Amino acid sequence: PNGAGKTTTVEMLQGVRRHSEGEILFRGGHRGKAFRESVGIQFQSTALQDYLSVEETLRLFRRLYSRGADVEDLIGLCALDELRDRDNRKLSGGQRQRLLLAMALVNDPELLFLDEPTTGLDPQARRNFWDLLTRIRERRITVILTTHYMEEAYRLCDEIAIMDHGRFIAHGTPGDLLAEHFDDVILEIPGQDYTPSGNAEPFRVLRAGDPMELAAPDVNEAIRYLMDRDVPLDRLVVRQRTLEDLFLELTGRELRA
Repeated sequence: PNGAGKTTTVEMLQGVRRHSEGEILFRGGHRGKAFRESVGIQFQSTALQDYLSVEETLRLFRRLYSRGADVEDLIGLCALDELRDRDNRKLSGGQRQRLLLAMALVNDPELLFLDEPTTGLDPQARRNFWDLLTRIRERRITVILTTHYMEEAYRLCDEIAIMDHGRFIAHGTPGDLLAEHFDDVILEIPGQDYTPSGNAEPFRVLRAGDPMELAAPDVNEAIRYLMDRDVPLDRLVVRQRTLEDLFLELTGRELRA
């Protein structure tokens, strides 16, 4: 949830924020120049230099490191070729995020931090960014990603940690997390089509709104129960549990300030 401590945690790992206790180690040792040369960071918010083009920006940042990636390779990887001469001020949100990703890769990092990189992007730009991250993973770069989008976490991440109130409350692979917490499926029906009776129903009502969400361990039994009561099923939706279900189960459904 908002305010859970995700950005604070990654900023401590990055060395941007001082930690008050404990230790942070990189490859078994304390962080120094080797660490700074080996990591790339895409912050939640980054100011780009006005009046520089995309290519000029990448070449400027590349010169800050003793070793790194080929700028032309980065331009191709992050789909920036048609934008190489465009002023930073004239980039759209998705184009800007692709440039910031390329900037985080200029030193050819072993470890890449991405702090909510797709927040505010439209669905098309977000999926294009996912494709970029998939190609980056194929280069054997370790990525630490923070996100509010459960579909994004499920699609991209090998391991997931859910944080609340500054602590990890769940950790594992997407499949293991869902299998550990759920043994049911979700039925969605229009709220006006059924009124729960509370009398030994073969499901649990998760949400009584529209659509109504029913958690059923046995989907066949649940559907037979609804049919016996002449509940219309023409708009019935049956779906598997998702990470969003898990997130709500663990952190609650109330609105956070």
